[in-house]
Amino acid sequence: MDIRSTNPENLDRLLKTVGSKLNMPPERLKRELMQGKFDSAIKNMKPDEAQKFNAVLSNPQMLEKLMSAPQAQALYHKLTGGQGGQNNNGRR
Repeated sequence: MDIRSTNPENLDRLLKTVGSKLNMPPERLKRELMQGKFDSAIKNMKPDEAQKFNAVLSNPQMLEKLMSAPQAQALYHKLTGGQGGQNNNGRR
């Protein structure tokens, strides 16, 4: 799946869904994720979800697996405005 062909509406729905689970407006979630802030999101998670999230963040292999998922790449692309760390040749 090419992240450039991802439907922006799907990404907006994802932000809304995650935001509602975290009791956080999607705009705030997007802004904080773009700034690399996870504290607010973690505070709003259920304790078991926060523990799982922290486990993923502290495990490079799990984090790499998660970030290589097409949905995660598409969300990252959307949040960064298409500046996902690629050079002009489309390579990292």
